[in-house]
Amino acid sequence: MSTLMLSATAAATGSAFQIRSTSDLYANRSFQAVGVMSASTGTANVVIEVSNDGTNYVTLGTINLTLTTSPSSDAFFTYTTYEFYRARTTQVTSNGTVTVYMKA
Repeated sequence: MSTLMLSATAAATGSAFQIRSTSDLYANRSFQAVGVMSASTGTANVVIEVSNDGTNYVTLGTINLTLTTSPSSDAFFTYTTYEFYRARTTQVTSNGTVTVYMKA
């Protein structure tokens, strides 16, 4: 499992994760976002982006979370052959944090 973004608290773009082995390019992948609030409730929006060249990214999918003081999560699964993956938060409610994982 790879962490694409760790404890994002605002709109941000995570570092790119590169698939280095040719045999690993062709795989089913899951993407999971986990978020929590320190108090109250809120929302978070996550975009999973992919690229073949590490420069020009396109949207693979989105995850929208409703945040509470208990962890909440959502995920999606896909078969993909892109070489680069990253997570981008477009919005995280104040006092919220979001972590995004990818597993092949």
